[in-house]
Amino acid sequence: MISVIVVFPKLDDAKKIRNLLVRNGIDVTAVCSSGAQVLQYVDSIEDGIVVTGYKLADMHCSELRANLPPDFHVLIMASKGHMQEFVGDDVVCLPMPVKAYDLVNVIQDMYMVVSRARKKRKEKPKQRSEEEKAVIANAKSKLMREKNYTEEEAHRYLQKMSMDSGRSLVETCQMYIAML
Repeated sequence: MISVIVVFPKLDDAKKIRNLLVRNGIDVTAVCSSGAQVLQYVDSIEDGIVVTGYKLADMHCSELRANLPPDFHVLIMASKGHMQEFVGDDVVCLPMPVKAYDLVNVIQDMYMVVSRARKKRKEKPKQRSEEEKAVIANAKSKLMREKNYTEEEAHRYLQKMSMDSGRSLVETCQMYIAML
């Protein structure tokens, strides 16, 4: 689930926006009144959308954006005069006063963007560290010496052991090395 955090200096305003979003089928994870609360909250989640006003109690919205992890998208609701500051930034702006329909549509569009980015991140193969590569190579070489396997056969054997045991390939290789 993608996290949506609503942050406005007046908690009542944030709650009204949360209620509007919830009525339209968008789950809101948190409602905050300061940038510090948002930054503390985002430490525990991997990505999401932050809906904010132009100025918060403790920081400017551009400061908040600069301190958020890169997988968070920001929707700034501000007057047209303030929106000029964000041209070219990696944020989405909505002019105030905002219509409920526009807000919901923009959040849904941002949901799609975050979902695609999350899917791309998960599709990337994990890169093994040099240490992990060394463990796998060590286990393969032991198999090749002891059972007269080719490197490909040793790798397949370790993969099969890994799948059968439900452990990662690196864990399986470490266990194999420890057994000998």
